[in-house]
Amino acid sequence: MTRFEVVTAVAAPPERVFAVSLDVEVHTGSMAASGERVVGGVTSGSLRDGDTVTWEARHFGVRWRMTSRISAYDPPRHFVDEQVRGPFRRWRHEHHFEPDGRGGTVMRDVVEFAAPLGPLGAVAELAVLNRYMPRLIATRNAHVKAVAES
Repeated sequence: MTRFEVVTAVAAPPERVFAVSLDVEVHTGSMAASGERVVGGVTSGSLRDGDTVTWEARHFGVRWRMTSRISAYDPPRHFVDEQVRGPFRRWRHEHHFEPDGRGGTVMRDVVEFAAPLGPLGAVAELAVLNRYMPRLIATRNAHVKAVAES
């Protein structure tokens, strides 16, 4: 299993960054390069506690579907999305929003994931996913930051 953190400074208050981070359209905009779209569950607007959404996207030339659920929800400080069904053996993404003392937010993402396919998946984690996934989250965060600061 892999665990990583991505920290992003955002010049907007935690309430705004929290709300933007749960917006379905903002998420799909942040993942435009992979053609991500919603194919089930909450299809627009803001996600809330217990909501599920099914995303479809293309990564590594393969079309993937992942259904995730908002499993923890503490506005404007924290929420968690976890895979219910999809390509990973495990996927848990914690989103933390802390005031920076200057009117902005320190957004901290903590992601834990495990690839499927036993030893073959472990090799994929080490060889590819350990670098790919933090970059993907950083790309998403750059988009969230741009929207929240606009």
